Amino acid sequence: MTRPVAALGRRQFLKAGGLSIAFTWLGGAGKAVAAIAARQQPADAAAAVADGNPAFAPNAFIRVDADGGVRLVMPMVEMGQGIYTGSAMLVAEELGVDLDQVRVEHSPPNEALYGMPLLGGQITGGSTSTRSTWGVLREAGAVARTLLVSAAAAQWKVDAAECTVARGMVKHAASARELGFGALAADAAKLPMPGKVQLKDPKDFTLIGKPLRRVDSADKVTGGTQFGIDVRLPGMKVATVKASPTLGGLLASVDDKAARAVPGVVDVIRIANAVAVVGEHFWAAKQGMDALKIQWTPGRNAGLTTKQLRAALADSLANGKSIVGKEAGKKPDGTLVEATYQLPMLAHATMEPLNTTVHVTPGSKCEIWVGTQVPSRCVGVAAKISGLSEDKVVLHNQYLGGGFGRRLETDSVEQAVAFARQVPYPLKVVWTREEDIRHDVVRPMYHDNISAVVDGDGKLLWFGDRIGGGTVLGRWAPAFMGKDGMDGDLIECVAEPAYDFPNRKVEWVRHDMPPGLDVGWWRGVGPTHNLFVIESFIDELAARAKQDPVAYRRTMLQKNPRTLALLDLAADKMGWSAKPAGARVGRGVAIGDAFGSRVCAMLEVEVTPQGEVRMRRAVVALDCGIAVNANQVEAQVQGGLLFGLGAALYNEITIENGAIQQSNFHDYRMLRINEAPTVEVHTVRSTADPGGLGEVGTAIAAPALSNAIFAATGVRLRELPVRRALLVQDKDALKKKVAAGGSDSVIEGSRA
Repeated sequence: MTRPVAALGRRQFLKAGGLSIAFTWLGGAGKAVAAIAARQQPADAAAAVADGNPAFAPNAFIRVDADGGVRLVMPMVEMGQGIYTGSAMLVAEELGVDLDQVRVEHSPPNEALYGMPLLGGQITGGSTSTRSTWGVLREAGAVARTLLVSAAAAQWKVDAAECTVARGMVKHAASARELGFGALAADAAKLPMPGKVQLKDPKDFTLIGKPLRRVDSADKVTGGTQFGIDVRLPGMKVATVKASPTLGGLLASVDDKAARAVPGVVDVIRIANAVAVVGEHFWAAKQGMDALKIQWTPGRNAGLTTKQLRAALADSLANGKSIVGKEAGKKPDGTLVEATYQLPMLAHATMEPLNTTVHVTPGSKCEIWVGTQVPSRCVGVAAKISGLSEDKVVLHNQYLGGGFGRRLETDSVEQAVAFARQVPYPLKVVWTREEDIRHDVVRPMYHDNISAVVDGDGKLLWFGDRIGGGTVLGRWAPAFMGKDGMDGDLIECVAEPAYDFPNRKVEWVRHDMPPGLDVGWWRGVGPTHNLFVIESFIDELAARAKQDPVAYRRTMLQKNPRTLALLDLAADKMGWSAKPAGARVGRGVAIGDAFGSRVCAMLEVEVTPQGEVRMRRAVVALDCGIAVNANQVEAQVQGGLLFGLGAALYNEITIENGAIQQSNFHDYRMLRINEAPTVEVHTVRSTADPGGLGEVGTAIAAPALSNAIFAATGVRLRELPVRRALLVQDKDALKKKVAAGGSDSVIEGSRA
């Protein structure tokens, strides 16, 4: 096999990483945003000086100090997905060091050096990190290795091809000489960038593809990892906040006399829509907040309810003008099958609630400590609020205690800067769990009118999906909307499904939420919505045709052999052909091609006579291309699947009187450890470039669950979360019990 060559030029090495773009043009901004590069860029020199002027800094990612220490500057953020380990493996593989020899560091905000080509900026999200950097980071390591070897060869006056590299040492076997990276760093830094470098043949990988321990595991076990909420600064005070409970409401008045009398309370400060109590520590601030007497001006959303939002969305879907995202072939004659699916608004509920520490020195500096998925965006908004130029805003990114899309927003940073500019000391602003959920930037609600034309045998002849919902992209990055106004995320996995649908029409009716109710990215983005709808509906068609759901899918996957292979693999591992034992026990299946990966999930559930869903076992077959870290692949799929199953079973955000009703884990609950099924992950060996992982499991979870519930009960769920009342075996007996005065959590609506 010919070893891959990384040629000079951004476009070539991005193609090597599975990309085909060198710059992302932001239409509204009128300028190109430079993407990450394996070789030095104009901004590298200043970045190296700011980083302590290491002896050798051949690009934005690699730092070799004079003592031989190797530091890797991570272009994306770590929020539990293991990207610091995966990215470090890519660099280390080609550089010639092992993971125990490197120290990973957060990158500073710098679009020119750390912009992600798939997302158009220094952004972590959308399961794009490995896909964006697969070629770039490997080449960055190879560039550094080439320069270090060249420096050694010049010193020894030998051919560089005679030298080898291992564990940070360049060796010349013929003369039994070796030098460490530290000894070579200064000379390597003086050499010109190589025109092209050799990348390892995959058969020679020593790190990539291995099940390695995470680089951040030890510090997390010992408590050494610093998340945003852990920041401590000299003279720092701690604040907690309360914003208007009504979406878009404003602060009218505050009686803070009792709060100021609480021991440890330092101050009470205000902005237009929120109040903060500052304390020597969080508990003092929290007690002070509880003592405040606050009056709010609720504003235009005072009477807003979920019922009104659903009705308005349904009306738009029925009567609004659509944008066609995909249309192929014609709608033939046959039997028309139709269904309507509805998905709720969702919160993110990250383990670490939102927090930001800010120190504003008037007229000179604004310093921020926060865990964020969008560091450069945070710098921009902080500059506007503080009145300083962006070069006077310094942001120190931290480890994130979960993101799921919530930390793609800057609202908590904006609020913290607005409060901090009013005080002379560093201020840490910590949201309570209640504040975190009630002021989330929620996932949109969706309504789908989905339909198919089938023949007499149930074969699908035409597929249609009319989607109704708001656009996240239209608010968050409007320049990326299609020229016709289409939000591509809203139709992902349905406009180009895994199946062979020669005749289809996919359209979207835009329906924005009222001002004050912003919608945001949620783990799995478009595929989480669309795979639930399309995979549930495919199951409906299989049941209508009286065909096995796996066999029905096979007939439509003949032109997609990679996904068909996953379906067969999962069926084999699940033992699909053998009927599961027990009453009201069923198995569900769902497939999807999402985030550059392919996945099939099968789930076995038991539904009790009272409507409780007990998940017994899950089998996931995955084709994610080259699996960079086998351990992390399994962990991401397992975690993502359980995250999605919990959301499907329990989660929704509802609104009454203009305010979000949920507030904590008692009414926005998570899947508990005793409820989690065993999850087997079977990964197909592949030589294809890596696909995304962080959201694949979440996106496929809900349809596998709903299809399993149908198999167990015969009840088709077209709305989430799961309503236990629909699954009760003897509903008449239950109604009589309630009518007689008996209490039942199903009728009362609890899903605890």
